[in-house]
Amino acid sequence: MLNISLKRINENINLDKYKSFQILEKRTVSKFLIRIMAAIFLVGIFVMFLPWTQNIRSKGNVTTLSPEDRPQTVQATIGGKIEKWYIREGQEVMKGDTIMKISEVKEEYMDPQILENTNSQIIAKGESIKAYDAKAVNLNDQVQTLIRSKEVKLRQNQIKVQQIKLKIESDSIDLVAAKTKKKIADNQLLRIENLYSEGLKSLTDVEAKRLSVQESQAKVTSLINKVDSHINDLDNLQANIQFIINEYDNKIAKSKSDRMSAISDKYSADASKNKLESQYNTYSVRQDNYYILSPINGTVTQAISSGLGELIKAGEPIANIFPAKYNLAVESFIRPADMPLLTLGQKVRVQFDGWPAIVFSGWPNSSYGTFGGQIVAINNDISKNGKYRIMIAPDPEDSPWPEALRVGGGANTLTLLNNVKVGYELWRQLNGFPADFYANEKSKEIKTKAPLKKVK
Repeated sequence: MLNISLKRINENINLDKYKSFQILEKRTVSKFLIRIMAAIFLVGIFVMFLPWTQNIRSKGNVTTLSPEDRPQTVQATIGGKIEKWYIREGQEVMKGDTIMKISEVKEEYMDPQILENTNSQIIAKGESIKAYDAKAVNLNDQVQTLIRSKEVKLRQNQIKVQQIKLKIESDSIDLVAAKTKKKIADNQLLRIENLYSEGLKSLTDVEAKRLSVQESQAKVTSLINKVDSHINDLDNLQANIQFIINEYDNKIAKSKSDRMSAISDKYSADASKNKLESQYNTYSVRQDNYYILSPINGTVTQAISSGLGELIKAGEPIANIFPAKYNLAVESFIRPADMPLLTLGQKVRVQFDGWPAIVFSGWPNSSYGTFGGQIVAINNDISKNGKYRIMIAPDPEDSPWPEALRVGGGANTLTLLNNVKVGYELWRQLNGFPADFYANEKSKEIKTKAPLKKVK
């Protein structure tokens, strides 16, 4: 026992009565123990210089590399009632094979002639569109005809105007001549009256001249009235020009309005036809969806819905199908602190649940039951579990993964880093330093996933 106290018990107790104290007094150091301790020390020194592969340990599970290779859930595109099953669980199916037939449950789709009736409506709308097109063409021709008629009417009116102007000009000349003739007749009457007063002319001559004056006056008055009538006709023809323009403009505007109405009706009919065609396509696709088909080649693992006559909703799962061919991978979750150490193509050792393995984390080449892999994808966003997800695919340069692997099985992964000495690794672990970055043997360049950290 250690003498660490100033008070001694051997002065108050007789130690000879106790065998344990006697054995302790006779203790000796065994040479064999010293040799063992020396050997352990030498082995420990030797172990310190052994190579050690730094690694990142993580857990994950077996999955597939491509999303399309993962188990597919077949869903009902439309709601309906189960009429017939064409598969059973465990059955292999090909892409396009019928899984289930459903029948309609919505009232608006229960018409058995819904496609034929809708197609008839489409045909009728098409004929309406043709009729509206023909009406628009006819109205356009009518507008052109009215324009030509307007031009003809205006030319006719202009010809009449020219004729009236010529008549006015001719009658005006005749009027001037008649006025001259009347003036001459007046002068002759005056001379005849003077001669009659002198007894040189008879009363008959005077009356004859008076009649001639009256006739000249009548001629002048007639021509004046005729010229005035022609002027009035000219004014009427001038006014008739605007009347013709207004009349035909109204007719043309009405025809154009009717044409635009026909075009508008055509567009409305065209829109109705497009809507009917859309409905027809919808009905056709809906009827095609009465048969639920397999989207992939695979094996039916579970029939979720069951029975006949059961109602299912749109989007409701029907069955699960596992793909026939798939490329396995492992999804593993890495701590954020280890994330900067990872790069694409980095080597990984994988231990699968259910396969016997002896794993030496620092000596992966000496491990038994592990398989080679390499990192093919690294998520840049953190997962819900607070870690980063990586995808590991089989290493083409290593042994192939077991054929009996199944999706969903567990896996332990060792992401290999740099090769160091055991002593250095223990020193790093005790000081809490991060692992060394892996140096590419070809380029000897340090990967730049994170800043280089040197240990001083």
